[in-house]
Amino acid sequence: MLKKIILFALFMSFLIALAGCQESPKPTDRLQEYVELWNKEKFDDMYNNYLASSTKETFKKEDIVTRYKDLYDDLEVKDIKVEFTKPKEEPEWDKKKTADFPITVSMNTLAGEVSYEETITLTKEKRDEEEDWYIEWKPAFILPELEQGDKVGIDTIEAVRGEIFDRHDNPLAINGEAFEIGIKPGEFNEKDMEKVSELLDVSPEFIQAKLEQSWVKPDLFVPIKRIPINDRPLALEITDSKGVLSARVEARQYPYGEAAAHLTGFIGKIQAEQLEKLKGKGYTAQSLIGMRGAEGLFEEKVKGQDGQRIYIKKETEETVTVAEKEVKNGENITLTIDAELQKKLYDQMKDEVGTASAMNPQTGEALALVSTPAFDPNQYVLGISSSQLKKIQDNPDKPLLTRFSTTYSPGSTMKPITASVGLKSGKLNPNKVFEIKGKEWNDEAFGNYKVVRVFDNDSTVDLESALKYSDNIYFAKVGLEMGADTFTKGLKEFGFEEKVPFTYPTKQSQISNDGTISKKVQLADSAFGQGEILMSIVHLASAYGGIINDGNMMKPRLLLDEKQEVWKEKLLTKEQSEMLKTDLRKVVTEGIASKASVEGKEIAGKTGTAEIKSEQGTTGVENGLFVSYDQKDPTMVLAMLLEDVEKAGGSTHTVQVAKKFYESW
Repeated sequence: MLKKIILFALFMSFLIALAGCQESPKPTDRLQEYVELWNKEKFDDMYNNYLASSTKETFKKEDIVTRYKDLYDDLEVKDIKVEFTKPKEEPEWDKKKTADFPITVSMNTLAGEVSYEETITLTKEKRDEEEDWYIEWKPAFILPELEQGDKVGIDTIEAVRGEIFDRHDNPLAINGEAFEIGIKPGEFNEKDMEKVSELLDVSPEFIQAKLEQSWVKPDLFVPIKRIPINDRPLALEITDSKGVLSARVEARQYPYGEAAAHLTGFIGKIQAEQLEKLKGKGYTAQSLIGMRGAEGLFEEKVKGQDGQRIYIKKETEETVTVAEKEVKNGENITLTIDAELQKKLYDQMKDEVGTASAMNPQTGEALALVSTPAFDPNQYVLGISSSQLKKIQDNPDKPLLTRFSTTYSPGSTMKPITASVGLKSGKLNPNKVFEIKGKEWNDEAFGNYKVVRVFDNDSTVDLESALKYSDNIYFAKVGLEMGADTFTKGLKEFGFEEKVPFTYPTKQSQISNDGTISKKVQLADSAFGQGEILMSIVHLASAYGGIINDGNMMKPRLLLDEKQEVWKEKLLTKEQSEMLKTDLRKVVTEGIASKASVEGKEIAGKTGTAEIKSEQGTTGVENGLFVSYDQKDPTMVLAMLLEDVEKAGGSTHTVQVAKKFYESW
């Protein structure tokens, strides 16, 4: 028994000694844990396990946890960094009740970086029979100088959106004004609903929904729709009704309207998906953003950066600035486009379905990019009605399609490119004469397929004759003599099968669906512009530019300050270039494009008809092309394509439309 008592006494002594060896809790360890949670934004854990009782008596959980989360979200806080350095020598903490330590807090916000120092106090408390250190929390830990009862505010100074101009400083997209038509419900006569609805081209239900918004009061102005500032007669007619008012408001304007619609694009309210994708880049749910065209392409430049100020409003009405970022207005953009040329070209094409590209062959500058039919970008900015939108979307001619950025079969406009490839490779002798009889020709490798030409007036055909009369059989034979490898290599040297280095996204031109030519019949067809060859109108104009610019094709440019560069060089020798230019002139003076003659100009060029059909012998849709330039002033190559022209005269119709443009320009 005595032995057991002695052993028990020894055991108890051991426990007491062991307890005496355990260190007392340190405030530095607790603070380090708290800081780590803070950096990870674990606000619930910070509140539940680390805050002093006095803090929890003063502040409810939502006062701290919810406020942290809401403010960090509203202020777009990221890269939060809280730092605390432990002292090299620590006192006997078991003899102290409180401890103070300096901390530094830094973060990035929507208004810039915020960095400050604070003193944090820890208090020793006994909970569940154990002593530990707890933080005395204060609002200044969220933002510097923030106190209980203060409010945090954000001031935004909107950046002025940059404007877009043409090469002559004509405005393409500018910050202007519009009339905002609205209703004061307390003064409005319901009998005028139909009249106002009709004049504004919106439904009565649309207007009624606006008037039934939760914030609406009888004496408040309720915006209904914006109309162009130059439509003053309409504004006066609408506001003739009692309770219907107008106000001048800022609005984006597109002075050239439909003529430059696909080029300029328009701005509109940001969509939810876009907002999520651009999170942290200064956009809000109310932001306007470039939706397409130059507005979308150069959004980052023209948008600018809103000025932001984060401030604390004291109960005394005094304000303290926490962070401030100056407003940075958007940049103005100058395009290579000649807006008046663009409008002239559009005016000639507006009743057609098609596209055109005018390029300077010496500089690569895009002078005009037209797609018809088009739409009025001003309607989208001012608020397009559902009936207008449906009309555009249901139009079978697809006015929203940007045709100058897509690809088409080039038809016979391909022939000068084929000739260039043959001349450079040495596989084409321009003086070699082919004996061709009749309008049809069949190679034994073609099976039942036949190459057909339009004219059979020449039986001895050389390059000049083949270009003048657009001889398919001649170019089919040239293609076969060249061979698929030489032809394919030459087309790639012209930029086929690669991205066109143009600021405006343009689909790349293709040699075939898989990039190769494996059959003789495909090679023959491709050589005169059929087969599976596809080109964009921009690339087509650029390629002709290379032919007439002594064999150097310039990189297409849309920005005036963009560096001038050669895209593809030495496509032809100067002598070969001069020969093809002579032949292209004869296409108009002696050949198939005689209707392109314009008094005072020396128009040269090549026509093309691309028949889109499923198989030989069937009827398909014809697209008519004409690539041309004035040899008296070779600073512009005009490539034009009009769709579905078979009933209007085929490619001759395209020639006539181009001629009218030249006569007016």
